[in-house]
Amino acid sequence: MKDKVTIITGASSGIGRALAREAYARGARVVLAARRKEALEHISKEWNSSSYLNVEADVTSENDCRKLIDETIRKFGRIDILINNAGISMRALFEEVDLDVIRKLMDTNFWGTVYCSNYALPHLLKTKGSLVGVSSVAGYKGLPGRAGYSASKFAMHGLLEVIRIENIKKGLHVLIACPGFTSSNIRNIALSKDGSSQGETPLDESKLMPAETVAKLICNAIEKRKHTLVLTTMGKMTVLLNKFFPKFMDGMVYNHMAKEADSPFK
Repeated sequence: MKDKVTIITGASSGIGRALAREAYARGARVVLAARRKEALEHISKEWNSSSYLNVEADVTSENDCRKLIDETIRKFGRIDILINNAGISMRALFEEVDLDVIRKLMDTNFWGTVYCSNYALPHLLKTKGSLVGVSSVAGYKGLPGRAGYSASKFAMHGLLEVIRIENIKKGLHVLIACPGFTSSNIRNIALSKDGSSQGETPLDESKLMPAETVAKLICNAIEKRKHTLVLTTMGKMTVLLNKFFPKFMDGMVYNHMAKEADSPFK
């Protein structure tokens, strides 16, 4: 990744922040994008100013996504890697959720990827670069209580697979990276059924894969130009078993999610 111009959305916290630090450590010229510019400035405060760019951008806004790409080209003249990482989650039964919650997840997780990828694609084709989507095992297996989240990740998978196939002879690399449960703040800011913040995560963060480990593995996969990356033993087993025993896995996933603290299934 040395000297590669790398855009990372949702770079202010969690996996995005870890990806920004990992890419910079590998010598990349990093473009950090998020809604909170002050958080980005805190991350990059000791970096070489010629090697990074902070852009205040909300990926739900097509204009902001266009601005992100334009400002990157204005400073660096090229784009080698786009990592669509910005995302939000939710936790509520589908029959109880306010539909605006699902709409908000699709706007961020799916449409944010659509906008950024569309405006970056001409530049990525010029460099035979990498287009990356930070997805989830929820994009392979529907997770109960996460209807909007799973829907947005399934949609992301379909989008990125099509882009990969359409450009199969043009040298474009497309990676779909699927972390399992990761120690980050995505669940703390996940939306409840009425759109309010969930607050305290129901999971034991100490037992989850650190965001820094996820970032290293994703960067390794980019350098090796892998098509897919599924992380954690549980994540890999879920994807594998679901191919052959989907009905069995329905019950397994239900039972696992029902054990969460304050589970909506109780």
